[in-house]
Amino acid sequence: MPTIEELAEELTRLRTRVEASESTLQIHALKARYADLVDRRFSKGNLVDQDALTRIAEEIADLFTPDGVWDGGPGLGVATGRAAIIDRLARPTLTFSRHLFLKPMIEVQGDHATATWDLICPCRRQDGASFWMCGSETDRYIRVDGSWLHETMTLTTFFMAPVVDGFGRLFS
Repeated sequence: MPTIEELAEELTRLRTRVEASESTLQIHALKARYADLVDRRFSKGNLVDQDALTRIAEEIADLFTPDGVWDGGPGLGVATGRAAIIDRLARPTLTFSRHLFLKPMIEVQGDHATATWDLICPCRRQDGASFWMCGSETDRYIRVDGSWLHETMTLTTFFMAPVVDGFGRLFS
């Protein structure tokens, strides 16, 4: 028969595991929300109107801490702080994207977490050129008032493969 102390230790271990599991699921949901919002800036191969772009960019920025960093790499730039993130994401360089985050490797340590996500993304630039983009995003998260937020998000692009016929015909 386990002692009270052994049961208390086991309960503590179980709580820690449950909290880490719940945090991992919440981080999955945060990343899914981010991807959905980033892709909602486009409709049928075109940008949504500027008011909608601004509203969506504000929702994206709310997924970051007030001093959060959105780092799109050399091609997309860096935005630090919610106002800069709104400004950057309200001015897309694409007319279509579909962010597909795969193989998350998430590590939770109390109220802090890190993750690496593989990313594959069909996209189309404003000049009509279509690509498959492959890369990864490395994120740091913090739990604030019970909710997980991005502290940093850093995109590393591995390659951009052109799509000869383009994605434009999908929207015709």
